[in-house]
Amino acid sequence: MNNQHGYYLEDLTIGMESSYQKTITETDIDAFAALTGDTNPVHLDSEYAATTPFRARIAHGMLSAGLISTVLGTQLPGPGCIYLEQQIKFKAPVFIGDTLVATVTVRDINQRLGRVSLNTQCFVNTKLVLDGTASMMVDKKS
Repeated sequence: MNNQHGYYLEDLTIGMESSYQKTITETDIDAFAALTGDTNPVHLDSEYAATTPFRARIAHGMLSAGLISTVLGTQLPGPGCIYLEQQIKFKAPVFIGDTLVATVTVRDINQRLGRVSLNTQCFVNTKLVLDGTASMMVDKKS
């Protein structure tokens, strides 16, 4: 893999895995809210969030999902791939200060269609906070 192009379809194997890690900050959550317009107070207002079952501000679920996109677009399959589909189940909240690890694993390769299916997961420590699958279009060498 080089910086201009990620893996080609022929270079992928079932079980290949890659991860990206980021500690979620208050600034990250505030910037995500400003960018997307999602100003739900559970993300932005500590006093409000204290009245919820979470008892504190939580990161937007799609902020966590965005780290999956980071892995897919920059590492596995990497630059040149096209994101086709994502299914997500949010399993647990992510709090300010949590270190989130986004991991993708190749689960199926369709050589004929040029498609790859991947398991997509995010963890805080060993706790699964996001679970899903993604489908990508990946270039063939020829």
